Amino acid sequence: MPTSADVVPTPGDAARRDAVLESALRTFARFGYRKTSMDDVAREAAISRPGLYFLFSSKPNLFRAAADHGIERDLRDARQALLAPGRPLGERIAAAFDCWAGRYVGPLQDVNAVVRENPDLLGPVARGGPDRFERLLIAALREAGDREPEAVAQTLVSASIGIKHQTASRDEYRARMAIAVELLTRR
Repeated sequence: MPTSADVVPTPGDAARRDAVLESALRTFARFGYRKTSMDDVAREAAISRPGLYFLFSSKPNLFRAAADHGIERDLRDARQALLAPGRPLGERIAAAFDCWAGRYVGPLQDVNAVVRENPDLLGPVARGGPDRFERLLIAALREAGDREPEAVAQTLVSASIGIKHQTASRDEYRARMAIAVELLTRR
């Protein structure tokens, strides 16, 4: 009889798993880690509770996988934004910040709080995500010839954190980050 290690996931399985993880992120953001049940996630994901347990053996495993999934998606999208050919550096950086933090302004803003409040549940991907994002920024700034890429990247990250907590919408976050990027990358 084949074991779970012998089963090769199909592309449909991967897409279904990703959809469940996106649903889990939304559910954890809405209710917080402690108040979210596996039933809540199953309902949001339109999957049976046994089906959810087939994919994730426990709530901590689901939370860790959802956080890792979100970080990897955000880093992938930010990297693509930074590498976009033909766009000015400031636009690429502003787009990367939108991928990294802008999507968490508004309805999903509580995802960050849930992650921050449960560091013991996070895997290495989620714990290292902010450093990886900063390294992407530094590389883009360095490639563009910035004389102080580390300082500019760190200042932009700090500005993003403040702006994210002061804005009510993703559009407002984007507009204010565009100004911060313009000011800090102008030389």
